[in-house]
Amino acid sequence: MSNLHSFFPRFHESTRALAMPVVLMTALIAAGCSGNDESHPRESARVDGPVAMSDTAGVLLTITDTTFSGSFGAAGVAAPLEEATLSTTLMGTVTDVLVHEGDRVHTGQVLLRIDAGELAARAQRLSASVADADAMHRDAEVQARRFAALYADSAATRAQYEAAQTGLARAEAGVRAARAAAAELDAASRYSTLRAPFDGVVIRRAIDRGGMATPGAPLLTVQNATTLRISAAAPITVTRRLHRGQRVDVIIGDVSATATIEGVVPAGSSNLFTVNALVQNRDAHYAAGSSATILLPTDSVRGIMIPVRALLRDGDLVGVLVDRGGMRERRWIRVGGTFGDRVEVTSGLHAGDRVVMPHDPTGRTAASAKAPANTSANAPVNADTGADTDVNTKHNPNGGV
Repeated sequence: MSNLHSFFPRFHESTRALAMPVVLMTALIAAGCSGNDESHPRESARVDGPVAMSDTAGVLLTITDTTFSGSFGAAGVAAPLEEATLSTTLMGTVTDVLVHEGDRVHTGQVLLRIDAGELAARAQRLSASVADADAMHRDAEVQARRFAALYADSAATRAQYEAAQTGLARAEAGVRAARAAAAELDAASRYSTLRAPFDGVVIRRAIDRGGMATPGAPLLTVQNATTLRISAAAPITVTRRLHRGQRVDVIIGDVSATATIEGVVPAGSSNLFTVNALVQNRDAHYAAGSSATILLPTDSVRGIMIPVRALLRDGDLVGVLVDRGGMRERRWIRVGGTFGDRVEVTSGLHAGDRVVMPHDPTGRTAASAKAPANTSANAPVNADTGADTDVNTKHNPNGGV
């Protein structure tokens, strides 16, 4: 019995020792479940994961409504003003291709030659035909003069005189026909040598030496992209205020540019017109064939605009870093047109939101950057991280903000 009494105390102490960790774990779980939202704020649905502290350094911009000139985005393609696809009217073997894709060429430069052996033989036959026609014409002239004199002396009948005149007319027609055939052959022979129609770049080579050229088949394409033409459709409510020579903002690919209105023509529909705008591209800054948008001016509107440097891009997604009471979150937004160094925000931000503006890579902050024309700041700005700045600008019609 004494052994049993000595055993139970040890068993009781062991059980109590095992129970202590269980009680502690239960208390910790209960404490975690009873936490309120104030001490553990929930992240917004627009937050894309934690934001590193190095990404949050910058100036805080307080968003306000902005008055700026509205614009209608007419989509089109920036096509080269000059582009020619070279072909031939002949059928023959290509003897020389003197250029490659990407080569720059000049007006009149020889690009390709086609075997013209058959044309040379035809030229000899036509030359003989012209000579024969000339000889017949000379003989007909002599006969016509002779019978004209005889008929005047009543030594020839009227029928003989008229026959001589008819022979002369036929001889003259034969000469014209022979010379026309020779001129046609000469024009055709020019297609045996293809030349550059203007200064430009060879963008397509469709045949090599030894290939068979056929009439109408494309052989080379030359493009001059120093001037681009953007053609886009827009409603009459927008185009009625446009005029030739007017300058408008455009976006080629993802690059902003300035274009000049070439003209506005009906697009085949009573409500749509085609707007043609020209963009100078002598430095080849814009790629020909890129998608483009013409920003046609409309009435002034109110909206939200932020500096382009405030945007965060992740693939096709565009967002900003928003400050919410000291917590930073990445919020995805939709953007519209770009006006200088500012971009319109069509959804995702509201007046009063505070956006983190990263420091300028040149070492300046948004506050120390030179303010654009017609820009007013409603709050003082300093260069310290976390300073508040109001975004409240007015866009002018010339594209600046």
